[in-house]
Amino acid sequence: MTQETGGGAEGGPGQAEAALMDLVRDATVRIHRPGAGYATDGPGQGFLGSGFFIAPSWVLTCAHVAMRGEGREVNVLFRADPYSAELTEVPGVVLAALPETRPAGVTGWPAPDLALIQLRRPVEHTCVYVTERSEAMLRGRKVRCVGWAPSPGGGLTTLSGDCEVKGTYGGWADADQQIRLDGDWLEPGMSGGPVVDVARGEVVGVIKSRLDDHQGGTAVGIERLRSLTVPAGPVEIESDDTYQAVFHAHDRYHADRHNSPASTERTWADVQSDLPGPPGRVLSPKRRIDLLGRLAEFPPPVSTRNLLALLDGLPNVHARDLRPAPRGWRDGLGSLYDARVRDRDAALELVLRYCMGVLAADRPFDVPSTRTATKSLWEWVKRVADEDLSRDFRQELVLHWRAVRQRRDQEHQRAPAPMNEPARYGERAFVLLELEPRGWERDLYDWRIGVARPTGEVLPVAEDSQGTGLGALPERLAAPLAEAFRRCDEPDSPAVLQVAVVPALLGLDVDNWQVTPDGLPLGVVRPVVVRRTDQGPPTDELDRLRRTRWNSIRNAVMRAEVIDCEDGMAVRVPEVTDLHALAHETVPVLCRYGDRPGPETTTGLVRVLAGGFGVALWRRTGETDAVCTEFHRRAVDTVAEVRTSDRLPQKIHELRQGVRAGRTEMYWSDGIALFYDDPHYSLPGSGELLEAP
Repeated sequence: MTQETGGGAEGGPGQAEAALMDLVRDATVRIHRPGAGYATDGPGQGFLGSGFFIAPSWVLTCAHVAMRGEGREVNVLFRADPYSAELTEVPGVVLAALPETRPAGVTGWPAPDLALIQLRRPVEHTCVYVTERSEAMLRGRKVRCVGWAPSPGGGLTTLSGDCEVKGTYGGWADADQQIRLDGDWLEPGMSGGPVVDVARGEVVGVIKSRLDDHQGGTAVGIERLRSLTVPAGPVEIESDDTYQAVFHAHDRYHADRHNSPASTERTWADVQSDLPGPPGRVLSPKRRIDLLGRLAEFPPPVSTRNLLALLDGLPNVHARDLRPAPRGWRDGLGSLYDARVRDRDAALELVLRYCMGVLAADRPFDVPSTRTATKSLWEWVKRVADEDLSRDFRQELVLHWRAVRQRRDQEHQRAPAPMNEPARYGERAFVLLELEPRGWERDLYDWRIGVARPTGEVLPVAEDSQGTGLGALPERLAAPLAEAFRRCDEPDSPAVLQVAVVPALLGLDVDNWQVTPDGLPLGVVRPVVVRRTDQGPPTDELDRLRRTRWNSIRNAVMRAEVIDCEDGMAVRVPEVTDLHALAHETVPVLCRYGDRPGPETTTGLVRVLAGGFGVALWRRTGETDAVCTEFHRRAVDTVAEVRTSDRLPQKIHELRQGVRAGRTEMYWSDGIALFYDDPHYSLPGSGELLEAP
């Protein structure tokens, strides 16, 4: 057994293998009982075992590790910064376990003995790459086991050991089948850690147990996660099916990072490409990760039966022999690897036929980005075919694509209007909070609170011109805000809070203020939007443009456009004349607002306002080299789904509630701000101070 350090040991594995193990170590976590912390590092101080990040905000471990927490609650400890020894601690909840309970009278947890832990708040971290193969741990395969365990010098450390797959307990078709490992010692605490196929550069299993007083132990294959419970009802959004949500997030994570020009970190595809690997690979690691990312943009298969029907139609594929059966698009791709084909061209044709099957397959739901995903996958198929395959096969693909496109266009025309849309807020009273900086007294603000009626009048509730410090505002405003909310809230339908500030304060996180007795952030309790105060009298042309844009997004389908980021790289916000050229239904999205504080940030935002936009989105958090593809993807989908502007405040409110509730599919929106400035409801002038017009 070797102790893992920051890199490969001298005389040990090669450089690529050492880089691979660095990636594995960075994603391997410690799991503790809630509240135990890591100040006391011994194995008896709440330490339960190991796990690893399988997707953003998701940890895979053993059920017998995770279910020893209190009420399915655990703490996850990991290195957020691979260059630091400091650990980050985040609460998590066991969302799924296989099996969910331990049968009475059974000593250990029966196989598969797997559990998925969902983090309760969004954090940045690395993720492992897991295999898409159905039977990745074949007899004789060399693997490496990694996990946390007691250190000889005290405390806990990461360990790794080389093992060999010797066989199984039970058959491949048995639900409780386990993989027998022989080789190095597996120490207490390593249960739940990853089993790595070093030759292929992928995680293939989870350490289940060690052998008492013997080397080796048992493991469970990643493919056993396919036996997670299938939702009883229809799958209407990706998060309805935990299995699909986790693996789609996994594949998008790796594709986004590999394809991002902004990131300088070595990706899994980079490392896999440097490994010798097994011969005869049809898809290179980089091409495979790119393809899996494109497949993960689609809604999942309607059912396992539909996926098997697609695979049955492909030559030399016997997916029904696999146990557990393939369940997602990545599983279907993995099942192609074992097909008996005559040469490399035939194997590549098989992959492309499968992709065409995905394009034509029935879908349990559609989101706006599905049409983009369809075009993206077809472009990938066509490019690969043009580079490597015959003209006859390329012509066959084009004819197939034409049929798929015609069918999809017809389905889009027949699509019903979205159901369960957010409530409209354009016809209701709202609470208006105006903050005005005292130019002669730094960091002090005057404030006014009123209730704005649909008729345009603003009824004053409270005001203060004595100057209040920014940090003291939440406590000072708690009582007058509560009074204003009482005047316009309706049962189960809280009124919007509009916060009017100068441009430099548009990033103020009023939605995070805690002004209610229950301590919940304002943005979780009600919709909170921001608008600008010191606009001055607009020109006739700008006023006309503002009203035209607002009427367009209120009556037609909006579309979001990221304007300060291209291919993951921060760019300057376009000049006002260029912004004027954007379609009236455009909602500008600022991806890099949070990572560039200073005058340029405010100047760029002012240009957006001068472009006549009444609605814009940005996030107040972010890192300069962060991969932002998921934020782009979700922001565009969200704007398209709500369709019109008066539904957007409620949608942002729901996202903030979801982040607070620990819903991982909403973590992308953490720190999001909504600019919402209806030109038909102008703010009271400085000389009118909330008086009725």
